[in-house]
Amino acid sequence: MANESKERNESALLKSSKEESNSKKEKSEKKNKKKRGGLIEYFKGVRLEMKKVVWPTSKELGSFTVVVLATCIAFALLFWGIDSGVLAAIRAVCF
Repeated sequence: MANESKERNESALLKSSKEESNSKKEKSEKKNKKKRGGLIEYFKGVRLEMKKVVWPTSKELGSFTVVVLATCIAFALLFWGIDSGVLAAIRAVCF
C-alpha cells in the first residue's frame, strides 16, 4: 500500500513538472513571437550590442595594423616564392 501511494505521488509530481515545463515552453514561444519585430527592432538590437563593444585605443589599433600588414607582406612573399619555384620547375621540365 505504501509503495502504491509513493508511486502515485511520484507520477503526479512528474505530470505536474511536465505540465509546468510545457507551459513555460509555450510562454517562451509567445515571447519569441512578440519579440520578432521588423527592421526597426533589428537595428535597435544592433545599437544595443554596439554599445557593449570595447573599441581598441589608437595605440592598439596602430600595433594591430602593423601586425596585419607585416603578415600580409610575409604571405605575399611566401606565395610569390612558391609560385616562382613551381614555374621554374615546370619550365625546366617542359621547355
